[in-house]
Amino acid sequence: MKRMMLISALLATLGLAACDRPAVVAVPVAPVAVPGPAGPQGATGSTGSTGSTGSTGSTGSTGSTGSTGSTGATGDTGYTGATGNTGATGEKGKTGDGTTVIVVPPEPAK
Repeated sequence: MKRMMLISALLATLGLAACDRPAVVAVPVAPVAVPGPAGPQGATGSTGSTGSTGSTGSTGSTGSTGSTGSTGATGDTGYTGATGNTGATGEKGKTGDGTTVIVVPPEPAK
């Protein structure tokens, strides 16, 4: 009985595993076009005709000259100042008595 149950379990497992197998799908390969050798060169085409030259535009008119400005008025001449008085002449200084004075400079600040 134990073997029968074991064999039944194995058969059930194999039966279920066989159903679970994914199907293999073969994808067709698309043919790839391989370029062949180049053919002979064709004839050269004719050169196109040259277009016509456009007309030259007319010259613009010259602008008018502006008017000249007026001259400004001349200013008045200023007054001449008065001449000052000459100062008085000082008295003659006294002559020295022969004593020499020596001035000693102050000590520098610290």
